[in-house]
Amino acid sequence: RPIGGTIAATVLAAFTPIATPAATAGVVQVAQHRRLPPAAAVAALGVAAHAVQGLVDPNPAISYEWWLLLDVAVYGALLGWGALTRSRRELLASLRERAHRAEAEQGRRVAEARAAERRELAREMHDVLAHRLSLVSTYAGALEYRPDAPPEQLATAAGIVRQGIHEALDELRQVIGLLRENDTADDDGFVPTLADLPRLLEEARRVGQSIRLVDERAEAAPPVSIGRTAFRVLQEGLTNARKHAPGLPVEAVLRGEPGGRLLIELRNPLPPVPAGNGSGSGLG
Repeated sequence: RPIGGTIAATVLAAFTPIATPAATAGVVQVAQHRRLPPAAAVAALGVAAHAVQGLVDPNPAISYEWWLLLDVAVYGALLGWGALTRSRRELLASLRERAHRAEAEQGRRVAEARAAERRELAREMHDVLAHRLSLVSTYAGALEYRPDAPPEQLATAAGIVRQGIHEALDELRQVIGLLRENDTADDDGFVPTLADLPRLLEEARRVGQSIRLVDERAEAAPPVSIGRTAFRVLQEGLTNARKHAPGLPVEAVLRGEPGGRLLIELRNPLPPVPAGNGSGSGLG
């Protein structure tokens, strides 16, 4: 409460110089935390109090007129100092608020631009996939309605169907990768790569799966995209082994060098009895 404390110190300063430091410091505090009109009123009260002090306890070193002049100058300087500090603090707060607003606006614009880009990309990919699948459907219909065609034509049509499906899957994979946010991130927010392979093996062994890892890769780590894909391949392979060959050991082999291919092999013995049908969601 700077105003009340400063007024009390100022009243005391009218009768004793001991209260002068507290009164002058209080004027600065009031000017720093309150608007100019109340701060100017407190400073005027301080001038009046020290004018009374000059009458009650005159200073023999200077005349009373010089005392009043110094009194007004000091309080004017204190008032200006406090007001300047307050203005600077408000300016900094205003600049910080503007920076936060600008950052939020920039983030919103970026999000809107990305959403618009995804919508445009989805429309384009819809047209491309529709065209590709219509060609596949045409050739597949020819195979169905002309089973008596020459083997060369049947092989050509089957190859076109296979190539069209392969290209459609590649294009669909690209658009899904672009449209889905955090597609490969786990629940805790990080993207697993081959560096997280020990964690994957430990989780599998914890549920009783026997795994033998043969890692013949070079020391250099693969790119993040390759490491992420390899991690998912191993994860899916171990899942299929638990589902289709429960209780049997699994051998995982990794081979590769920088600039070459990364080979992933997962092997397990045949189960003694046929396993049940899968859910249709995996690779098996």
